[in-house]
Amino acid sequence: TIPFKDLPQAFHGFTITQLSDIHAGSFGSTEDVERGVALANAQKSDVVLFTGDLVNNFASEMDDWKQTFSKLKAPFGQYSVMGNHDYGNYSRWNSEAARADNLRKIKEAHKEIGFRLMLNENLTIEKDGQHITLIGVENWSKDINHRYGDLNKATEHINESDFKILMSHDPTHWDAEILKHPKKINLTLSGHTHGMQMGIEIPGFIKWSPAKYLYEQWAGLYEKNEMYIYVNRGFGFIGYPGRIGILPE
Repeated sequence: TIPFKDLPQAFHGFTITQLSDIHAGSFGSTEDVERGVALANAQKSDVVLFTGDLVNNFASEMDDWKQTFSKLKAPFGQYSVMGNHDYGNYSRWNSEAARADNLRKIKEAHKEIGFRLMLNENLTIEKDGQHITLIGVENWSKDINHRYGDLNKATEHINESDFKILMSHDPTHWDAEILKHPKKINLTLSGHTHGMQMGIEIPGFIKWSPAKYLYEQWAGLYEKNEMYIYVNRGFGFIGYPGRIGILPE
């Protein structure tokens, strides 16, 4: 639960289920994936937001899972953005045309599972005559070779007074651009880190992972100047086929 002084009254109690880092290319157990999707739906949230990395590299990795993830539903809709693994930059391609075709199919996969993919753009979610603004940027990274996000473009035509929720895959974007952006972003939702898939956590006592040496914000909720970021630990995994101490979200 996060309190905001400038949240429109109609959205008091509004609920979000955030998923991130599905990494469909790593899945083995149909039962586990189905259970995760059912758990997300069981929250009965107002909106479902997915913050990137649908696959590891290839659009085909989603082929066997589209039916499962199309079960995700929320009354105010399902929205998504791209993550660094969704652009095919970690694979060798026979041609640029092949890479572009893979990217096109990944974008189509978002639509096929019922998500509105947001590519450096914004939209309004309306309730009882009031609204909040949802913003989605493409992947932004410190590495310019993986930087596609354009926050200025994504926030065009937004009033500064609007309450804003931003989906941005990589949490390093928060300190680099988001916190100092002239149009105050009330809440940012990110993923990407996976909490390194290893660490130690005892609620109320300790939360530690090697991820902290790479990311100032690596898992959970953080606040600066009445602006918040939530870093999701991810749905799936990549590389090491599991997690030690840092469970999936």
